[in-house]
Amino acid sequence: MDKSSKNEQTTEEPMDEAQQAHSNESETEESQTIEESVAPGEDNGESSLPTEPVEEDQPNEEKSPDEGDTPQQESAETKQVTEQTAAVTDEESSATDLDTESMTDMDALYSDSLKAFDEGEIVVGHIVNVTSDEVMVDIGFKSEGYVPIHEFKTDEKGNSNLNVGDQVEVYIVRHEDADGQLVLSKQYAEEQKLWDSLANAEQSGEVVEGKITERIKGGMRVEVGALKAFLPASQIELHPIRNWDDYINQTYPMKIVKLDKRKRNIVVSRRSLLEEELSTRKAELLSNIKEGELIKGTVKNITEFGAFIDLNGIDGLLHKSDMSWRKIHNPSEVVSIDEEIEAFVINVDLESERISLGLKQKTTDPWESVFDKYPIGSTVKGQVVNIVSYGVFIELEEGVEGLIHISEISWTQRNVAPSKIVMKDQELEARVIDIDTEKKRISLSYKQLVPNPWELLDVKYPFGTKVTGTVKNVTNFGAFIEIEEGIDGLVHSSDFSWLKRNVNPRSILSEGQEVEAVVQKIDPQEQRISLSIKHVEPNPWNLVSTKYAVGSIASGEIVNLTEFGAFARLEEGIEGLIHISELSEERINKPDDVVSKGDVLDLKVIELKMDEQRIGLSLKQAVADREREVVEQYEPKPKQAVTKPKREIKKPNVEEAEETTSFGAALRNVLDFRSEEE
Repeated sequence: MDKSSKNEQTTEEPMDEAQQAHSNESETEESQTIEESVAPGEDNGESSLPTEPVEEDQPNEEKSPDEGDTPQQESAETKQVTEQTAAVTDEESSATDLDTESMTDMDALYSDSLKAFDEGEIVVGHIVNVTSDEVMVDIGFKSEGYVPIHEFKTDEKGNSNLNVGDQVEVYIVRHEDADGQLVLSKQYAEEQKLWDSLANAEQSGEVVEGKITERIKGGMRVEVGALKAFLPASQIELHPIRNWDDYINQTYPMKIVKLDKRKRNIVVSRRSLLEEELSTRKAELLSNIKEGELIKGTVKNITEFGAFIDLNGIDGLLHKSDMSWRKIHNPSEVVSIDEEIEAFVINVDLESERISLGLKQKTTDPWESVFDKYPIGSTVKGQVVNIVSYGVFIELEEGVEGLIHISEISWTQRNVAPSKIVMKDQELEARVIDIDTEKKRISLSYKQLVPNPWELLDVKYPFGTKVTGTVKNVTNFGAFIEIEEGIDGLVHSSDFSWLKRNVNPRSILSEGQEVEAVVQKIDPQEQRISLSIKHVEPNPWNLVSTKYAVGSIASGEIVNLTEFGAFARLEEGIEGLIHISELSEERINKPDDVVSKGDVLDLKVIELKMDEQRIGLSLKQAVADREREVVEQYEPKPKQAVTKPKREIKKPNVEEAEETTSFGAALRNVLDFRSEEE
């Protein structure tokens, strides 16, 4: 094959690496064959073609005339010799032309053999020698190339297991190094082929195998053949990774998502393959799954509201309300991560690709037989599973709980925290008082197991009974007194004193103090007892009607002045009101125009309301009565035997009457009457 034909072939049809290697081998063998055929010519500088020897001198006896040679014979021989000489000359000339042509072809082929190999090309060669440091490879170039021994794989003992004659693909690094040797690399050849294959995989979407070697910032380091690649954390799994170490030294199929040979940057993804696989499995599962059937899966994740179950390609939600017939506070109480379970398919939503699962649906609802097991009025036993501010929950069986409301815990202890009476996990007996199957509620009572002590209080403490108790609490409106354990009575602020109003209970009683009180009222239904401290002593107002009868004169001290009058204290706790109109005969604007605080006056009782504990007093009427008494002292007593004509008492005119007081007018009349008698 000459140079032109070879170039034409290269232009018309590109050859792959194997065809190129085969062509190189053919050209190498052809070149070696030509070199062997022209080698002697190169050494002697003469043609290698064979030539016949030429006889220059003939023996004398052959040329002597004695042998009978004639001139014609000599002339024929001379002609023959001349022809032979000319033939030899032609042959030598022809051989010289052939030698020149062979050398030209050899140079052309030799040059072609050098041009066939470019730096950066991958070619196939034969191992011609193996040493401890390097491997000599013949690729058909003018000289053999050397490859470092460490670029070849070795066994556990460090042996390369290379043999002379083995074929090997190498990369032409340089035609000549400083020593004029051909520089080859097997590692570069493998990398170059790997880069090419990865580029094809990126374009075609083919899958490559990658081995995760270590964890780095943002993801994982992956080996793809002899090259390093980066696997982002978000592209490892479909779900968050719990244990990164589980992936080290594991080989997974991956896809090339980014490739930059110049920067030697390779980014791979495992998630894309998982998503494709998941999509396939999801479609298959949704087409086959049916509501009401049982399906197996693995607990993938646990949240506050339930657990997600991996159903081999799609996640199903197991809500905590569907885990058990009993109330579940934490889904971890029922399932755990990676646990394999069999669940009941409650609902399948093909549009949103959601599957609802349940565990409790595998068993019968215990509420269907609640009325038969726990009739109203019966006594049941259960375990305290939860204590809240408003009561206690008792588990009667799995899935059936009853509530003991705080009002049903004790007959006597009210407004007390349930945790102070019962403890969690404690076994209790209770009485069933109500069942609501629709809302799945059972109402229980703990206190109804014993008689109600409030129903006996009417008999034990009838009205008016004096009791002794301890002050448990003091408020603005009164005080609570415990008369026996769990039984408290209220003393209202109005029942502290007969005489004092607007009493502050804290100024009279303190917690822990022992006091006497009188039972006023008992309400078993509302569980209330009304007590009174003031009823321990007689009501001083009961004597007021006797001591301060209407029309009587009483001494009182002015203790308070108001716009409408003055209050006078008759005795301790007994006060009366002097209205402003009863302070003087004259019209006054303010009470302090007539009286002052601290004044002690004789006052007339003009009004008495026992039910309202009110006494009405009058100063002006008391003064009028006193003046009348004085006048009566000076009036003569009439004689029964002597009858005398009546004399009219001179009445003062209107002007004089206005100038004098009633006392003065009376005194004048008396004096005038006496002067007339004399």
